[in-house]
Amino acid sequence: MKVWIGVTLLIAVAILLVMSQLLPWPFHLHNNDTVQRIYIGSMGISNQRFLPEHEDPSSSEFTQLAAQVSQQLKLIYFKNSMLAKYFNRNSVQAFSEGDSGDNSIVVYYESEFDVPVPERTTVDEAIESLEPPAESEWSQQGQGLLKPSDTLNISSIISQVIDPRLTRSKLTKRKFFNIHVRNRGIVHSPGFPDYPYPPNANFQWRLRAEPGHRVKLDFHTLILEDDCQRDFIKAYDSLAPIEKRALTEQCGNPQKSLSFFSSGNVMLLTLVTNEKENFPGFEASYSQIPLAKQTCPGMFQCSNNKCVSKTSQCDGWDDCGDNSDEINCTCPGKFQCNNNKCVSKSFQCDGWDHCGDNSDEISCIFSACTGMFQCNNSRCVSNTSQCDGWDDCGDNSDEINCIFSACTGMFQCNNSRCVSKTSRCDGWDDCGDNSDEINCNCTGMFQCNNSRCVSKTSQCDGWDDCGDNSDEINCTCTGMFQCNNNKCVSNTSHCNGWDDCGDNSDEINCTCPGMFQCNNNRCVSNTSQCDSWDDCGDNSDEINCTSVVCSAFTFHCSNGLCISKLNPECDGEQDCEDGSDEANCDCGTSLYSSTRIVGGRGANVGEWPWQVSLHFKGLGHMCGASVLSDRWLLTAAHCVQDTTVYKLSQAHKWEAFLGLQVQNQTNEWTVKRGVKQIITHRYYNRYNEDSDIALMELDTRVSLTQHIRPICLPSTTYFFPSGQEAWITGWGTTLQGGTATAILQKAEVKIINSWLCNILLNYRVTGNMLCAGVLSGGVDTCKGDSGGPLSVANSRGRFFLAGVTSWGKGCARIYAPGVYTRVTKYRSWIKQKTGV
Repeated sequence: MKVWIGVTLLIAVAILLVMSQLLPWPFHLHNNDTVQRIYIGSMGISNQRFLPEHEDPSSSEFTQLAAQVSQQLKLIYFKNSMLAKYFNRNSVQAFSEGDSGDNSIVVYYESEFDVPVPERTTVDEAIESLEPPAESEWSQQGQGLLKPSDTLNISSIISQVIDPRLTRSKLTKRKFFNIHVRNRGIVHSPGFPDYPYPPNANFQWRLRAEPGHRVKLDFHTLILEDDCQRDFIKAYDSLAPIEKRALTEQCGNPQKSLSFFSSGNVMLLTLVTNEKENFPGFEASYSQIPLAKQTCPGMFQCSNNKCVSKTSQCDGWDDCGDNSDEINCTCPGKFQCNNNKCVSKSFQCDGWDHCGDNSDEISCIFSACTGMFQCNNSRCVSNTSQCDGWDDCGDNSDEINCIFSACTGMFQCNNSRCVSKTSRCDGWDDCGDNSDEINCNCTGMFQCNNSRCVSKTSQCDGWDDCGDNSDEINCTCTGMFQCNNNKCVSNTSHCNGWDDCGDNSDEINCTCPGMFQCNNNRCVSNTSQCDSWDDCGDNSDEINCTSVVCSAFTFHCSNGLCISKLNPECDGEQDCEDGSDEANCDCGTSLYSSTRIVGGRGANVGEWPWQVSLHFKGLGHMCGASVLSDRWLLTAAHCVQDTTVYKLSQAHKWEAFLGLQVQNQTNEWTVKRGVKQIITHRYYNRYNEDSDIALMELDTRVSLTQHIRPICLPSTTYFFPSGQEAWITGWGTTLQGGTATAILQKAEVKIINSWLCNILLNYRVTGNMLCAGVLSGGVDTCKGDSGGPLSVANSRGRFFLAGVTSWGKGCARIYAPGVYTRVTKYRSWIKQKTGV
């Protein structure tokens, strides 16, 4: 019996011991449920001088001062019992010059804490409320902080939790770049433009200007993933990613000019990427500008020293160019966006993101679109827009849950659009979703990289039959000329004045013994000079001829005589005896001497005073046009062709907005006019878009101002050579199938050789058409830009109307330039109809 009692007691003691170990365990687990919390900050130190060695983390000067900073920062944390409890370590990131002259420095640091989950907010607030210790807080002994022998005089502290996207565990690539911006230079994402940026990366560029200067950063290209939670760039007015010093955060493909200025001589640029769907990236130029003081009496002074009207503050538009007029705004009588931007209350819930963060389109309650289709974003579009294969809503809600009948005798795309069966596997995305180019099989033919099927004889024949040049890659050129890019072209292509290779290697180092060498290096007979025929193809054999025999290549003066000078009109020099080459030259000038739609950027106010926005009543902006005089506009004929729904040929249903910069936002220099009559060219062919040109007469004359001016019309002999720079402008969509832009866009393109363009576009280009664009793609006019100008400046900066935006194969595709109506072919017609 005693034995059993003893055994029972032992078991009970063992159970108690086990329970004593187990019972506290859940509480112990809870108390140690901590997260790593990283805080980023900067300190101003007034008794240390910045040295060049402080830029080098491996220098003794850097490590010595960093140790002092870490020690003193730790003492400041230990002043707060909670911070002392959870503090782990400090790390100094960088130093820069201070704002107080030679005897000051700024240090940028990271601090790591292990914080219990319930205490995160309390610790965050404690970090953000840190202040420099007062002299009375230091003591040599007793209460207070123990004063180090080498105390740093801390003048300021900014500290807060780091953006959690910068500390994602998947960020396996971290790299820092230090750049001096004494001279202008370029910074770009790794791999740009040849390869997409790498995944799971955190890149930081530390930009430093000379003392007394600030950093300027201008983005030329920015193409990232649309979701900023995945991929984004961010610029800071410091050398550390401190949220309070953030200048901007961008993702996607912003269609506006992006320029940013630091307040001091440093700036940090970061690029953070996620694990997939990587995009081309960005390219930006950096430079330094003096910290010149400027005062703006009676005006608002921007951070970049620009002076703008006080009414520009918090009006919802970036008038400064660095957005400083839209920071820390309150919006009485207006809607305040989540990013503090102020916009008109009428912009709320209109289906467009006026804020830039879509906060004006959140939590909206809408009435129905009477007689129209209501998109998920509440925009109202025609009922015929439903299930037509195009995203008219901008959120694709008009193309969801569609039920379609078969495309009888045609190919039905995945988006239900019907296209010709010959579109299947022809190398072009005729569907708009590329479904006509998927799963192609080229039995007995050559299959291009873009899946297009072409004859096997097309391989290495010197012509890009595929459209992506894959039939001309890795060729050996037996009996032909081999280009530097390995393309094979006919031996007769060598030095014929045309870039048959595509890299111009067939036109390099050409000599023309015993012949005339054209400006484009083509060799022609000496007898071709001044024979009134353009044998060169660039008219260089007919320039500066002593003969004044009138021909198709000579300028006709008003007195009946002719001169052979190339493009003499309005060049500032009188060439005709009667001065007619310099008459009627009050045109083609703007508030800007020169200046970048798809691949473009926002235009400046008054930069393109001949640009017109044509609105069809009830539909808004439809097309562009150009100002020819105070009474006449020029646009595209296809803009005014009737459809099954709308009578677009009826003049009284159109409204013209002149001097307009932003759609739905008029000002003192914007003028609205009705249209009195429309004159479409009698030979307009709606099937091939030949003679795609039309005139509009305004119902009331307009006063010509610096914001409304005509563009110069070229003479019939005006020559626009291949490769010449040109400008496209408009409010059209900024990508194929996308939505229209509110702000007038501009983009720089080049005139494309018509012969080459005709090949690229399947021989659809007539002699009445002009091609312009960027063959590598990415820049082009698009839906909504039709009728607008293709503007070309002469040597004096005066702009001439080279073309009217007409048509193209998609928008901004590779090897698919835009096509424009050639205005020189219709100069006499314009004169006859308008007197201009």
